[in-house]
Amino acid sequence: MTKQTFIKGAMILLAAGMINRILGFIPRIALPRIIGAEGVGLYQLGYPFLIVMLTLITGGIPLAVSKWTAEAQAQGDYSRVKRIFRTALALTVSLSLLFTALLLLFAPWITTHLLTDARVYQTFLFMSPLLFISAVSSVCRGYFQGKQNMVPTALSQVIETMFRIVFVLFFAKLMLPWGLEWAAAGAMLGVVLGELCGLAVLLIQLGKERGKPLPAVEGAVMPANDKEPIMKRLIGLSVPVTLSKLVGSLSYLLESILTARSLLVAGIATGVATAQYGALQGMIIPIVLLPTALTYSLSVSLIPSLSEAAARGDRALIHKRLHQSMRLALVSGAPFVVAMTLLAEPICRVLYRHTEISPMLQLMAPIALFIYLQAPLQAALQALDKAGIALTNTFIGAIVKLALIVGLASKPEFGIYGALIAININIVLVTVLHWLAVMRHVGFHMQILDFVKVGASMVIMAAALRWTMNQHLLAAEWQNMSAAFSAGLLIYLLLMVVLGIINKDDVVRLPVIGRWIK
Repeated sequence: MTKQTFIKGAMILLAAGMINRILGFIPRIALPRIIGAEGVGLYQLGYPFLIVMLTLITGGIPLAVSKWTAEAQAQGDYSRVKRIFRTALALTVSLSLLFTALLLLFAPWITTHLLTDARVYQTFLFMSPLLFISAVSSVCRGYFQGKQNMVPTALSQVIETMFRIVFVLFFAKLMLPWGLEWAAAGAMLGVVLGELCGLAVLLIQLGKERGKPLPAVEGAVMPANDKEPIMKRLIGLSVPVTLSKLVGSLSYLLESILTARSLLVAGIATGVATAQYGALQGMIIPIVLLPTALTYSLSVSLIPSLSEAAARGDRALIHKRLHQSMRLALVSGAPFVVAMTLLAEPICRVLYRHTEISPMLQLMAPIALFIYLQAPLQAALQALDKAGIALTNTFIGAIVKLALIVGLASKPEFGIYGALIAININIVLVTVLHWLAVMRHVGFHMQILDFVKVGASMVIMAAALRWTMNQHLLAAEWQNMSAAFSAGLLIYLLLMVVLGIINKDDVVRLPVIGRWIK
């Protein structure tokens, strides 16, 4: 088995993540065209429960398996490596079967009493196999990552995404004649089959391991005693991470429940409420999150750099890295904010053929900049051993968001926009809290002049984009939209260079692109 260095392994996962983000947007565009916003709403309503159950089943187990496997292999204790894998697999499989039974048992009550739209019942049934498949996949990925071989994880993710795209669209269209509820269930069936293909890749990689000679390890220890409480330690390692992830997944679950019920209180019909929620979660938010592939790469690069600087007590380097990452997150996210704000209507028309949802994109677009800045801030807190603070901030934001959803979305004058306002306030609040925490613990201050320069460049870019779009130089709307964005982006980047916001050192630090420039 090939063992990669930390940087190489991170780059492999990062490349796979960027491919998945781009490919994953294909069904986001195509699915609403097949089953509409209401069908997407039925498809999306089941996800929050799935995420909560997967968090409870897997949670921190992949991380625990990865960490413990790496330790055992470094000691040459291959017997313990096998027992860790088998114990983790037994634990997750047992939990997955238990939660699958609970899901099937309580699905009628959940879909009628909590989600207020009983049509999601079919989707619930079709997504139940995901618990078992994802449980096994998570242990396999943790095992390979512990062996510092990121190829199986990256390959399985790409294969899963590719097959999921095909199956989701195929089964959604195939089952549409039976009704929207069955079309949404068909889309979920496509997700299940895609996950199954990803698991098959991991199992094939496991099979290839058999028969391979085990590498000798200098200073290897004798295998650990078979009576070592592997299960107890495995649970002890995974529980803290599980609790941390549970805050986010429960927040997402409660958000979906409270939004649906609040819209009903506001007098909005069930079908309309489902369609509005589907448009927000399945169509608008994916557009907003698309640029996070860039900010995610910054976060990946930032964590080891800050950890190393903190270990040496190099405060100046910490400030330098933080400033670089925040500036690049700001610079890379700003043009997308301009484009989403000014081109919201043509974007929604070209991608989804639903122009009525464009005001939601316009309302969320300016707040997107806080999402892009939040990623490096959270990475900084994790790298500086302040993950507990990040969790507390996230929890506070979740409480505020849920309270505002109940207070605003239940009013007829707000409706779904009340939920959107609550989500926006949550994003801003968590980002500001992260920012204050970083300032308090490392004394970091962002240079205000950078924001002024980027803000001025955004205004000029907006003018250029709007002027180009109004010329209607090309035949198709998507062509005019692309030309307008390209013209605005070119002017924006030139201004970034002229104003000294972007320099060669910054570009060199970017994954892939930096290597070419260097």
